[in-house]
Amino acid sequence: MSAQPFNTALILTGPTGSGKTALGVALAERLGAEIVAMDSMTLYRGMDIGTAKPTAEEQRGIRHHLIDVLEPWESASVAWWLERATACCREIAAHGKRPLFVGGTGLYLKALLHGLFAGPPADPELRERLSRTAEELGPQALHDRLAQVDRQAAGRLHPNDRRRVIRALEVWALTGRSISSWQQEWTQAAHVPADRCLYLDLPREELHGRIDARVQQMIACGLVEEVRALRGLSRPLSREAAQALGYKEMFAHLDGQATLAETIVRIQTRSRNFAKRQLTWFRHIPECRPASAELTRTLWTT
Repeated sequence: MSAQPFNTALILTGPTGSGKTALGVALAERLGAEIVAMDSMTLYRGMDIGTAKPTAEEQRGIRHHLIDVLEPWESASVAWWLERATACCREIAAHGKRPLFVGGTGLYLKALLHGLFAGPPADPELRERLSRTAEELGPQALHDRLAQVDRQAAGRLHPNDRRRVIRALEVWALTGRSISSWQQEWTQAAHVPADRCLYLDLPREELHGRIDARVQQMIACGLVEEVRALRGLSRPLSREAAQALGYKEMFAHLDGQATLAETIVRIQTRSRNFAKRQLTWFRHIPECRPASAELTRTLWTT
């Protein structure tokens, strides 16, 4: 993956509830930027409240990319996201703007900084054999085979997504390793200069207070109703979407496994634990520097 599309990019990340969305919009207004969402859950249509997706009013006229681009039953890999993020950066540059990545998905961040393993070249004969298997035995047979060697890939790919299932099996056959493990590797050279990647670092008590208040606000804004509507869709949610923070707990509530009060506490607890893991991740990325909102505005002046 060429570093060129990201030459002018800025990255604002941080743990859930740290205020990335509002700060990102304010920075984009001042810097003449367009925002590219670096979040694996705001990709999904209909998952708005629980993902804290910015509303049209909160976006304040700043163009946002990679929001509402998938149905809840679809899946996205890190490689898929990086490919589309690259295209977004080229489009933004054509507008005479600069890209500002905003979000907290750690694998997306690391792929953005360092790229991903491109994989072995295609093997036409192997692909032909796999295609014949799908024709003779049905797509589920290939998907079952993939599940035996790469459960992670099988979990995010639909059996009818024949092209990607075949590619995953091809990578396994040619390298002896799953495509999921390859997609989590990166090169050494950073695509984005170190002074352009900042993560919001709030005092723990302040962050926890923000998280707890935000969960309460989500409930008040209709999270229960949003999750109930997702359950009523004609197709079940993808594995990734179904495990999203807040949604998994709310599904359990709708199944009668917990009261609403218990569910709120569970979402708050899981969110605080998730924020802790995010901060650990960011602190181990050398190019990612801690900053307060005020320091961010000072560092990014042009």
